[in-house]
Amino acid sequence: MLRKRWFASLVNRAVAFVVFAIVVSALAVAVVSSLVSRAELEAQARQQVETLADLVAGDLDTRLAQRRDTLAHVAEGFAMEESVLKARARVLIRREIALQHLFDGIYLFDTEGNVIAEHPLQYQQTGLNISDRQYFRQTSNQLTPVISEPYVSNYQDRPAIMMTAPVFDHRQRFIGVLGGAIYLAGDNFMQEISGVRIGNTGYVGIATRSGVTLAHGRTGETMTKLRLENPVLRDAISGFEGTARTENQEGITTIMSVQQMSQVPWFVAAIWPVKEAYAPVSRLEETFAQVLLIVILVAAPLALLVFRRLMAPLRKLGFQISERHLGIRTEPVDVAGGSEIRQVAETFNTVMEERDEVMASLAEREAFFRSLTQSAPIGIIQTDVLGRIEFVNPAFERIVGIDANDLLHTPLVEGVYEEDRASAVEDWREALRKNAVFLGRFRLNTRRDQQLVWADVMTAIFGTEERTLGTITVVRDITHELEVEAELAEEQERADSILGVLQEGVLMLDVDGVIRYANEAACGFLGLPEGCEQANFFERVSIESENRRWESDDFLRSADVDSLYATMRNSRGRTFDVDLTMLHLRRGGAHHQLILVIRDDSERRREEERLSWEATHDSLTGLMNRRAFNSSLVKCLGDASKKTVASVLMLIDLDYFKPVNDEGGHLMGDDLLGRLSDLLRASVRQSDTVARLGGDEFGIILPACGLERAVELAETIRRGIESIRIEQDDKSFGVTASIGLTEMSEADSGPREIMARADEGSYAAKARGRNQVVTVPLPPQDQLV
Repeated sequence: MLRKRWFASLVNRAVAFVVFAIVVSALAVAVVSSLVSRAELEAQARQQVETLADLVAGDLDTRLAQRRDTLAHVAEGFAMEESVLKARARVLIRREIALQHLFDGIYLFDTEGNVIAEHPLQYQQTGLNISDRQYFRQTSNQLTPVISEPYVSNYQDRPAIMMTAPVFDHRQRFIGVLGGAIYLAGDNFMQEISGVRIGNTGYVGIATRSGVTLAHGRTGETMTKLRLENPVLRDAISGFEGTARTENQEGITTIMSVQQMSQVPWFVAAIWPVKEAYAPVSRLEETFAQVLLIVILVAAPLALLVFRRLMAPLRKLGFQISERHLGIRTEPVDVAGGSEIRQVAETFNTVMEERDEVMASLAEREAFFRSLTQSAPIGIIQTDVLGRIEFVNPAFERIVGIDANDLLHTPLVEGVYEEDRASAVEDWREALRKNAVFLGRFRLNTRRDQQLVWADVMTAIFGTEERTLGTITVVRDITHELEVEAELAEEQERADSILGVLQEGVLMLDVDGVIRYANEAACGFLGLPEGCEQANFFERVSIESENRRWESDDFLRSADVDSLYATMRNSRGRTFDVDLTMLHLRRGGAHHQLILVIRDDSERRREEERLSWEATHDSLTGLMNRRAFNSSLVKCLGDASKKTVASVLMLIDLDYFKPVNDEGGHLMGDDLLGRLSDLLRASVRQSDTVARLGGDEFGIILPACGLERAVELAETIRRGIESIRIEQDDKSFGVTASIGLTEMSEADSGPREIMARADEGSYAAKARGRNQVVTVPLPPQDQLV
């Protein structure tokens, strides 16, 4: 009440307006400045975290490469007899001062995975067998340096990574493994990197693509699973590099930059809280608010004083008008003050002179009203204060089919259908009691074969300030409209029934992504089986197609989509392969809407993947078939000029395989081929290609392997094949292999030429008595290239 009385004064309103104008202007300037400043600060923050992530990743790559290369170099210096290596193992390890500075622990393993020497000695790992460790199996199988995945070491269960390099004797036979351990929580470069800071609260983290934390600059965690609720971390595991806004596990908004590493499948993430990045703008906003408060405290009293002086003549005019209205004053009011106040005084004097003329014209206006209602298209009724009809126009006569003379002086409520009358009268009296306009919808009696008419009715009171003279009622016939609405509702129900049983999801969205309609199948796709209307579609799902994520703006700006093959993930983590169709309704208008039809496309895609796999793989062994092998060979030949180490082709022809099929049966032959395929897959590197070229013929492509290591691998495979035995009916069955090897040269005209050379090697092996490895050298002109 006090606030209403205060705002009743024009002076107070003017002061409030001045203060409001100052506040709005200041806030507009502050908001624009803040937005510009925040945009500039965010750009600088993004550049800073990107630079830091790139520097940390580069530095970490360099340190790992340095340690791996140093370890491999030292391993090459251990070329000696295996017995000598075991005898001098401890002396050799103690002499490697460089490795002692680069690693937290140095180990020498024999070919069986036993620790034969270590440094420092207090780790007490000598004699321990680590053959089950992945890094040992990988190094001994691939015969190449390896940087392991993080693991829990046997020494005090400390998290660590292991770098390993194979050790060969003078004849390039594998005799052991040299390893260097780096503790993730040790006093080394990993701790230095995790201690890097951005500002006061920004930090750096390192993790593997398998989802394991190596270093966490904020919490110090190691060997913990990544929290994949963060979408940037999920993308980083898939190879994402870049900078984005996100939230950490405490819900704090941050700027995160991800940089993938080249030496290992790791990535570096630099994180800086947005609040700290925006700190200068926040301090500026606080200062601005203090200045604004001071300005308001000075401007408000000053404006109040000025406006009171300007409005004094208006206050005097108000007193004189009140006296003239009460009859105390008979002469015109004084014309004084500003031009606006003088105009009000002159206008008042003129109005008072014309009032008598206006009163005289009221009778004429009533007659004009009655003549106007005669041509109105809607029914108009005038009643007295008791609700008795005094006037109806022709339009109302047509609605009810009753002559005006029969309606005069009858109560208006008698024309309402009996079943609707009680509620209509109650609502009508309530509206009149509140001096409000009555709005109702009910049926009216007619004389047209007792047919009822549905009508929208509006009733308002008219009269003077002293008393009520009666009511004016407006009636509109809506019978036909209701019939049309009923037909539309029936059609809508039929459409809803059809859409409800469809397997395809059908949705209608507004431009903000809010769902205005969805059938049951669509709610299932969104993970909201209880109903999804009013939910935001773009917040509930993410849609990706061809490594591109579709945002809401992409759908709004694009043309109609006939068939978009995409992957859709809902908020509950379920993923669907879908075929999506989109249509625009009333595009460009105020009621622009999107229609989406979502079909489950999983079965078709699984069938395509199955057909693709069958086209490139052997159904029995699961290895590549000849066609896929030839494609890989063509690609490897094309890259031959780029390789510093020669690539090698190996062809394997089984010996005595036909007796196995003839005596043991085809099932035994298939079993033998399956075991042989497992052996080949386990023997080669991930970058190598293994294929079944025919019944008992296999091929292996070894990119950048070198002929010496290829020969060692071939001997390992030959011995492995020779060791495979199958027992049946007290008989032992097995095969051997004749293996041909040849290097690839950029001078090779095509795969046929190199296949012929490798075939020549396998034929030579058979000619020499089978179960042998034969290398076919390059032609003389190739060796000169």
